[in-house]
Amino acid sequence: MVKFLLKIAADLQNLTNLQPQGGCDDPSFSYLFKLKCENCGEVSPRETCVSLGDTVPLPRGKGTTNLVQKCKLCSRDGTVTVIPGRGKPLTQEESEAENYAPLMLFECRGYEPIDYVFGGGWKVESVI
Repeated sequence: MVKFLLKIAADLQNLTNLQPQGGCDDPSFSYLFKLKCENCGEVSPRETCVSLGDTVPLPRGKGTTNLVQKCKLCSRDGTVTVIPGRGKPLTQEESEAENYAPLMLFECRGYEPIDYVFGGGWKVESVI
């Protein structure tokens, strides 16, 4: 099991608190990224959608996860679990200092998330 922390940066001019529409732990916010199989190195041809509110049973054992996907090349199962409580909004101060803000933590088994894609569903506040 490996944990990946997604961090964001942006040039926020007269704006602050960039985050998903429902906050950093929004269960309906979709994270889109390509997945790389840790067994064979195959990269998914399209982005995969993972959200905190979607849960599926683990292929083996008890419990749930947010995504189970089979590699098209080697047929191994991999899982991605979204772990809430680690994200915070990107503020204007962090943006000006060229810092990154943590957005979400992912526990991955069999896959590595790569190439995050920004989609819709964000909110930001004006400082003016």
